[in-house]
Amino acid sequence: MADKKLEKWIIARKKHKLSDKHVQMARELGLNPDKLGKIDNHKQEPWKAPLKEFIEEIYFKRFNKSGPEFVRSLEQIILAQLEKKKEKKLRKLERRDVSSQP
Repeated sequence: MADKKLEKWIIARKKHKLSDKHVQMARELGLNPDKLGKIDNHKQEPWKAPLKEFIEEIYFKRFNKSGPEFVRSLEQIILAQLEKKKEKKLRKLERRDVSSQP
């Protein structure tokens, strides 16, 4: 299955209704998906910005751009990781076959 970290991000995306862009921005910022609830405005603290606006604001401050150039969904990232793992396994098997032949 998927990496534990990515599974937490999938849960956080659903729970806080974030887009793939906002999830990627939050991941690049190094935010913890378990702590997003503390950052999110529950309409109890009117001085807080909504979570999406907060992520955009701190992303702009850190990287000086409005968003990532290429947005990838978590599902695409998981598929890429699985493909990479398969390729690595195949290369390892090929190396074993070559080294075992006399």
